[in-house]
Amino acid sequence: MTDADLLARRFETDRARLRAIAYRMLGSRTDAEDAVQEAWLRLSRAGDAGVENLGGWLTTVVARVCLDMLRVRRARREEFADEAVPRLAAAADAEQEALLAESVGLAMLVVLDRLTPAERVAFVLHDMFDLPFEEIAGIVGRSVDASRQLASRARRRVRGATGDPDVDRDRQRQVVEAFLAASRRGDFDALLALLDPSVVARADAAAVAAGAAPEVRGAAEVATTFAGRARAARPALVDGLVGLAWAPGGRPRVVFDFTTENGRIVAIDLIADPARLGELELELLNEEG
Repeated sequence: MTDADLLARRFETDRARLRAIAYRMLGSRTDAEDAVQEAWLRLSRAGDAGVENLGGWLTTVVARVCLDMLRVRRARREEFADEAVPRLAAAADAEQEALLAESVGLAMLVVLDRLTPAERVAFVLHDMFDLPFEEIAGIVGRSVDASRQLASRARRRVRGATGDPDVDRDRQRQVVEAFLAASRRGDFDALLALLDPSVVARADAAAVAAGAAPEVRGAAEVATTFAGRARAARPALVDGLVGLAWAPGGRPRVVFDFTTENGRIVAIDLIADPARLGELELELLNEEG
C-alpha cells in the first residue's frame, strides 16, 4: 500500500466526523461535502509530515473552510432556504443524513443561520464538539477571550431566537437606537424600559482604565450608569449586529456590543482594547431620523 493510500485511509476514518462538523456549520449537505473535500485536497497536497494530531489538523482546516464559505454567503446576501433543510430521501447515505438532522434539529439549523459567521463557528465548535477556545481562537482569528464572547453571544441568541433574522436585526436596531436616544436625553425611565431586569454591563480592562466600571448588574444600576452619556456614540454594525461605537475621526475607540432578547437589552459589553477592536467586523452606520 502506497503512502497516498495510507493517507486516504486515515482521512476516511475522520470523514464522518468532519462532515458532521461542516453540516452543523453550513446547514447544507452539499456545502458540507464540498468543505470536507477541500480538506482532503489540502491534505493530499501537503501530506501529514509533521502533523502530530491529524484529526485536530483536519478539524481546523474544515472549520476555516466553512468560515470562509459562511462569509461569502453573507457578503453575497444569498438565501439558502432550500439548502437549510437536508433532502434525506435523495441523500446517498440517507441513514447518516437522518442521524445528522435528528441530532442537530431542523429548527436549530434555521436558528444557526441567524448568527454571524464567527459566532456560528465558535458556537458549533465549542458547544457541539467541545473544542477548547484556545483552538477556536486560531480558527476564527480572534483572541481567546473574544472567541469565548462569540460563543456566549451566540448561545444567548440561540436561546432567545424568534425565527426571522431580518425582523430580529431590525428590532435590535430599534432597541439600540432607542437606548442611544434615551441615554443622550438622560431619560432614566426610557432606559429602564429597554433593559432586561437582569441586564449586565461589562467593560474590558482598557475601558476600565478609561473610567468604566468593570461590571454593573440590574436594570436600575445600568440605567443610572448610562443616563446622560453616550452623546458621542453612533450606531455601528458589530460582527453583523447593531451596536454603538465612539469613533472620533472615524477611528473606533470604544465599541458598545449589545445582546438583546425579546425586545430588551440583556447584556452590554464595552470594548476599548485596541487588539480586540481590531478583531471585530465593524461598520459605522448613519443615524436615522
